[in-house]
Amino acid sequence: MAATGAMLGSTSSFSTRISLRWVPEPPAETTDTIVLSVGEYFIDLRMDKASGAIDWAMAGTRIVENPGEVPLNVRFTRELDSLNEIGMVDPANFSPLPNGDDLETGEMPRTDLPGAPMTAFEEVWRELPFREGPEGAKKGLSWILESDDSNVNVSENGEEVTVTKIFFGRIWGTYLAFQQVQIHSQEKDAEGSLSLKRTGAEVSARREEWSSGWEEKYVVGPDGATLPSMKNGFEGEGQGSWRVPGEKVVIQGKSFIVRAFEEI
Repeated sequence: MAATGAMLGSTSSFSTRISLRWVPEPPAETTDTIVLSVGEYFIDLRMDKASGAIDWAMAGTRIVENPGEVPLNVRFTRELDSLNEIGMVDPANFSPLPNGDDLETGEMPRTDLPGAPMTAFEEVWRELPFREGPEGAKKGLSWILESDDSNVNVSENGEEVTVTKIFFGRIWGTYLAFQQVQIHSQEKDAEGSLSLKRTGAEVSARREEWSSGWEEKYVVGPDGATLPSMKNGFEGEGQGSWRVPGEKVVIQGKSFIVRAFEEI
């Protein structure tokens, strides 16, 4: 049996969703969902099985607030979001089920209903074994990169700035890439305090899997075909700055921040 991350001593996680239940309705699963979590960052792609389109794509941070406790309290933030909930903080609780799956409970907008009302939900998640990659059996690289937007200056006069937000992630033989054009601007609240407002366009995505070579599973969105592919590789992958979270690497002339890295 292939080993999960925990069995290999990995702190990374590769999981799929088994079902979603909007309380009090019965559970169902209409998507092909995988989540790559490396360090405190995650990339989550949910593809609608019927249409082959993105149901939800998001990426950002995953912070465990009470390690080792039950239920596990996790705070998600979204830096890229196909439902345009960019910057939203999403708290959730995870409890183990008797069969080894995890039950996530919380509230989130139900986008299939008018007005997207906040609705209680239950999601069942299952840890998957890491897919063998080009490094061979029982070893591999895991990492998440985020586009470097440090040179983006959003002024206080209401001007909008266009940002191309990109996330790349890999756990061994599974790879995800997201891209979303976002509009950033400053806005004042009722007290006159400034805050960053971010709105996003359609997300492009690429999912690839290793099977004696890298193969495309999904390529969607206006820029999906031009997103970097593992078929061509990443220069310097796993070497030097790639191994140090917070350091920067250059891909196709663009700067990226290494958010997380692990090698087993």
